[in-house]
Amino acid sequence: MPSPHGPAEQFAAGRRAAAAALAAAGSAERTVPRARDGRPLFPQGFAGSISHTGRLAVAVVVPGAEAVGVDIEPAVIPSRVAAFVLRAQERRLLLAPAGAHTARDLFAAKEAAFKALSCVGTLGEFLFWQIGLSRSDGALLAAHRGESVPVWVRSEADLSFAVAIRR
Repeated sequence: MPSPHGPAEQFAAGRRAAAAALAAAGSAERTVPRARDGRPLFPQGFAGSISHTGRLAVAVVVPGAEAVGVDIEPAVIPSRVAAFVLRAQERRLLLAPAGAHTARDLFAAKEAAFKALSCVGTLGEFLFWQIGLSRSDGALLAAHRGESVPVWVRSEADLSFAVAIRR
């Protein structure tokens, strides 16, 4: 993302990433306008999601999916934030040493799942930390109000990347 990394640059970089993801997914339409609530409006038949940090923007598009969520997190999640966002069972079973994830990974997973499950609740009554995370057959699952989505997480030293796809 070009300097100065402000909101306008982040928005533009996210839309460029979305256009590239739409092209890769086979869409003739490359424009992603905003809905009234600020969410990106992907073309009919192409579910997608955008995320950005101060220096990086990503977009994921899945043709035929009902919804997609993506999140990138560069910041270390303080233990007090992890205690608020992650349930005790999630911390016990999913965080190292028992699990393979960091608090940043699970924070990104909940954010991605929130975007993919946003049709389950209305804004204001559905908050990302209300999503429950668990492992099933080796996969990370996110659930809220009886709906669940698989979540894939990739972690690097300075970044966690998560994608959730609702089919």
